[in-house]
Amino acid sequence: MKIMTTTSELRKELSKLERPVGFVPTMGYLHEGHLSLVDKAREDCVAVVVSIFANPSQFAPDEDLENYPRDIDRDVELLENAGVDLVWIPTVEVMYPEGYQTWIDVDQLSKLLEGTFRPTHFRGVATVVSKLFNAVGPDKAYFGQKDAQQAAVIQRMVRDLNFPIEIIICPIVREPDGVAMSSRNTYLDQEERLAARCLSRGLFLARDAYLNGERRAEIIKKIVSDEVEFEELAQLQYVSCADPNTLEELENQIQDCLVSMAVFVGRTRLIDNIILGK
Repeated sequence: MKIMTTTSELRKELSKLERPVGFVPTMGYLHEGHLSLVDKAREDCVAVVVSIFANPSQFAPDEDLENYPRDIDRDVELLENAGVDLVWIPTVEVMYPEGYQTWIDVDQLSKLLEGTFRPTHFRGVATVVSKLFNAVGPDKAYFGQKDAQQAAVIQRMVRDLNFPIEIIICPIVREPDGVAMSSRNTYLDQEERLAARCLSRGLFLARDAYLNGERRAEIIKKIVSDEVEFEELAQLQYVSCADPNTLEELENQIQDCLVSMAVFVGRTRLIDNIILGK
C-alpha cells in the first residue's frame, strides 16, 4: 500500500493502477462503516484508493473541527489490512492553497434539512469532493447512507457537472444495539452512549408503523420525536419525512420517504435516517 500527501505523488501512483478504480473519501478516524465502503469497492473494482482529509470548509466556526478525532497511524493500519492500494492524505495547503476562492454550491438540495442548521456545510462538502474526484479520477466512488443528504448532494453534483463517475451508496452500518456508527460517537460518555440508542429506536418504530400500514407523514414523524423526547439526555433538533430524491418535506399520505433527524445527546450532535418504502 502506498501513502501520498501531494497531488503529484498521487497522480504518479494512480498511473500505475489497473481499472476500474474505486474511491472512498473519508475524514479519518475510521470505523467499520468506512471499512464496509472499502470492502464494497474492493468487491467491485481492481484497485481501491482512500483519502483521509478532515475538510475545514464543511465546519462552521462554532463546530468541532479542532476536536474532530484523529488517529492517522491507526487508520493506515486498518486500510492496509483491508487491502487498499493507495491512501492519499493531503494537507490543507494542498487542498486550499493561499488565496483560494472557488466553491461549488448544489443550490436547492443544500438548503434543506441539514442545510437549514448548517448553511455553509454542503458548499464545503461539494467543493472538497469535486477536488478529490478531480485528483483521483475514479471510476466509482463510495459513500454511506448515514449521510443521506450528503449522498444526494454528491449525486446531483456528479450529474450536473458531468463527472464520469458512478456513485455507490452503501447501507448504514450499526452497532449491535442499533446506534449508527460514527466517528462522533467517541465524544459520548457512558450514559450518553446509552441515550444515543433513542435515535435508531425511533426510526425502527417508524419503520414498524409503516410496515403495518401507517402512511401519514405527521404520524411517522411523531413516532420518532416521541421516542427521542422520552430520553432525558437527548434534545431533538429536527425530524423530517422527505422525498428520498428531492428531499422536499412530505405531508399527508406518503408512498416512500426518507425519515431523518438530528439530535443533541449531551453536547454531541448525531444524525441518523431510514428509508421507508424502497
